[in-house]
Amino acid sequence: MNIQDAYTNWSASYDSERNLTRDLDQTVTRDSLANLRYQSILELGCGTGKNTAFLARIGAQVHALDFSTGMLAQARAKRPAAHVNFKQADITQPWPCANQSVDLIVCNLVLEHIQELSFIFSEAARVLMPGGRMFICELHPFRQYQGCQANFQHGPDTVAIPAFTHHISEFIDTAARHGLKLQTLREWWHQTDQNKAPRLVSFLFEK
Repeated sequence: MNIQDAYTNWSASYDSERNLTRDLDQTVTRDSLANLRYQSILELGCGTGKNTAFLARIGAQVHALDFSTGMLAQARAKRPAAHVNFKQADITQPWPCANQSVDLIVCNLVLEHIQELSFIFSEAARVLMPGGRMFICELHPFRQYQGCQANFQHGPDTVAIPAFTHHISEFIDTAARHGLKLQTLREWWHQTDQNKAPRLVSFLFEK
């Protein structure tokens, strides 16, 4: 099953099934961005809108992209705010955004499904205003080294969604090549993760 079909199949149960990584990601995003305010936010891979309503509280305008019709349907049904605009888009293709048009990009649990990071950071540098920021939260590569990846139950089967491992240095170096400087790097554990490798890693870059 390809990535797009997998997320569409997962969309109906994504919010209701037990998922510690999803829950921790929500906490991390709020902890990292709660005290900030932005004019225009671009959310890459909004999924079911698990973070979109929060972003609508800190942004005057939110543009939420996803390439899964099922995920977008779930997100739209939540009706987070009038100033949120949902659009279907493949972020491995040119983004539907004007140059220097947003001051925050948010990308959660998406880049593990992107094979090449260079285009993502190139587009980020293009659409960010000078001084704009990019917040990324991803499954920690340490977990990937141990064989972890996004998966869900589809009937009696467990479906593992195709994923690619990106080392921490790859995020930092690729961003730097496109003019995005690392401001903050943090590792995160769920409260059930005692004596385990960190579950998530987050980055805040600035143009």
